[in-house]
Amino acid sequence: MQFNLAVLPGDGIGPDVTDEAIKVLQAIGNRFNHNFNLRYGLIGGVAIDDEGTALSPETLKMCKRCDAVLLGAVGGPKWDDPQAKVRPEDGLLALRKGLGLFANLRPVKVFPMLVDSTNLKPHVIEGVDFIFIRELTGGLYFGRPK
Repeated sequence: MQFNLAVLPGDGIGPDVTDEAIKVLQAIGNRFNHNFNLRYGLIGGVAIDDEGTALSPETLKMCKRCDAVLLGAVGGPKWDDPQAKVRPEDGLLALRKGLGLFANLRPVKVFPMLVDSTNLKPHVIEGVDFIFIRELTGGLYFGRPK
């Protein structure tokens, strides 16, 4: 199978995380005969520095043409100015709006081998396996505070 993947490494640890994720995808591709065509774009602070915007229209178009988006991270101390007209997280919000995303899925699972690695009581966390679904389209999350 062939997949077109938009890769947006972003800021901070984002490039490191996406580099490692790509290694995993390459291993999957080798094992299951998949081919991942990677297309890179800028988002967040690095996009602000290079293009003056947190997500360029060209990068958003690229993401829309791809089968999936691999996103690293946005933001960091360099761009942590609450008075800035353009902030790194603006790119993340524009990406979510542009792709019509409406939910954020956050899985929570405790693996048996990690039960003793926490200060929580084992009988409380053993077998925990659920998912939080965070709705993204309403309220302050998409609105602009005034």
